Amino acid sequence: MSSTNPPRLGWFGLGSMGLAMACNLQEQLTKQNLPALHFANRSLSKGDTLKELGGIPCQDISELVQACDVIFISVTNDEVLTSVINQFTSTNSLGGKILVDTTTVHPNTTASLATKLASHNCSFIAAPVFGPPLTARAGQLLIAVAGPPQVIEIITPYLQGVIARGVIRVGEDPSKALLLKSTSNFIGAGLMYLLSEAHVLAEKAGLPASVLESLIEANFGAYAANTSKRLTSGSYMPAAGQAPNSALELAIKDVGIGLGIANEQGVRLEVGELSMGAMEEARAFGEEKGRKLDSHSVFGVVRKKAGLRFENEAVKKRDGLTEHDEGGET
Repeated sequence: MSSTNPPRLGWFGLGSMGLAMACNLQEQLTKQNLPALHFANRSLSKGDTLKELGGIPCQDISELVQACDVIFISVTNDEVLTSVINQFTSTNSLGGKILVDTTTVHPNTTASLATKLASHNCSFIAAPVFGPPLTARAGQLLIAVAGPPQVIEIITPYLQGVIARGVIRVGEDPSKALLLKSTSNFIGAGLMYLLSEAHVLAEKAGLPASVLESLIEANFGAYAANTSKRLTSGSYMPAAGQAPNSALELAIKDVGIGLGIANEQGVRLEVGELSMGAMEEARAFGEEKGRKLDSHSVFGVVRKKAGLRFENEAVKKRDGLTEHDEGGET
């Protein structure tokens, strides 16, 4: 590992999650009068906000590697991550460096990449994050870390209270952090479906959604309450042209990883299969309407199955819809 103290930090990947985390990290470095965060991205202009905060753009991965001791990665999926790691290893300059990957991928992908990086004398930490972009921007994610303990000690000051509200140490095997993330995604998807059914039952039976939501918050905690609010507020179906808080496509990818792991282990996750089916129906609905839907859009599918329209009252009011508009009650 590099002996530079404090370590020079870098970031690759500036999607909605990556940019939010990188900006929080740069703001913390500025507060502590530490060296600025170097960053790179396929489209470097996406880092303009980060540059305004004091971040230093690098033209490519090779330049990023040369400038940094610790590099965080945030990309979209297994294929992209594998391609990016191949670009890192092709620099032949990873000796003593630390790579910290926040991407949600299959545990087998993480295990394979960890082995490859070890052959380049590069330390690797798997660090998947829990939460949507809004939570990332608030610095309130959870993050699971797995890898060499001495390396985790180096990076923890840049995680706890900066990127995340809490850090869960999983052990030394990087793949286990991704197994934890996949299990969490399965639980989250199941909770979304369960709360969707609860709200549909309440609506059909005449129980005000606000009353049910009060119970959910008081009895089942903040996570369940936040999930419920994403249903009742209508954010599960963003307004036309508005980006979702957490993309449905990524949720399908993440739950699919969990189902794949279960299949490999000879386990059937029936709730996961139910959730996946609803998400795929929601995707078809969104494509038909030309709308980008949120991961919580399973609510609309559950509504339609119960004879309600996909859009709840909050969506209808926001979009100026009436019961006679296309897509009304069936």
